[in-house]
Amino acid sequence: MVELNVVEARVLGALMEKEITTPEYYPLSLNALVNACNQKSSRDPVMELGEADVRTALFDLEGLGLVRTLADTRVSKFENRTRDGLNLRRDEFAVICLLLLRGPQTSAELRARAERLYSFDDNAAVIATLERLATREEPLTVSLQRQPGAREVRWAHLLSGAVSEATVFTPRENEAPHANLSQRVEELEKLVRSLEERLTALEGSGTVGQE
Repeated sequence: MVELNVVEARVLGALMEKEITTPEYYPLSLNALVNACNQKSSRDPVMELGEADVRTALFDLEGLGLVRTLADTRVSKFENRTRDGLNLRRDEFAVICLLLLRGPQTSAELRARAERLYSFDDNAAVIATLERLATREEPLTVSLQRQPGAREVRWAHLLSGAVSEATVFTPRENEAPHANLSQRVEELEKLVRSLEERLTALEGSGTVGQE
């Protein structure tokens, strides 16, 4: 069974995301991947990984068959192999990607955030995907016990091993207490996401700052 550390999970999630959202810049160079891992939006928690951290994670992920290095170009580039390595359908790919990048989430949060990765018809479709992943011979997702005051259960991925009970009842740092505030944050993130992804890709290609 795969058991990723936090850096490996972030690197894999970033590669999965960029394959779908910025295919014109994919596979990613090391520099572009570092920038993708350290994005301020669509990441929980926000990280500050260095090239050495990402290189180590890539080496380990390649050993697990989840990443491949393309060295036939001037600059080495990297792509994820999760569809084959984990036998994921498109809807499953989107859910696992989001859980890797943002931690435990409700089905409603996953549906809203999956907009650019996969179009779910409704929350029931998201739950069906999560339950399918949870009932595999080697489960990839798990539903967490409902938090006090919460209307929905959250779901987590199992690619980093079993989820501790502490995760169930500990609110994420700075989690918005009211639904309307959460929605406003989501709207702001959507506004900056496209620009940030383009900047990430440009930095990775080395075109930023050139005359």
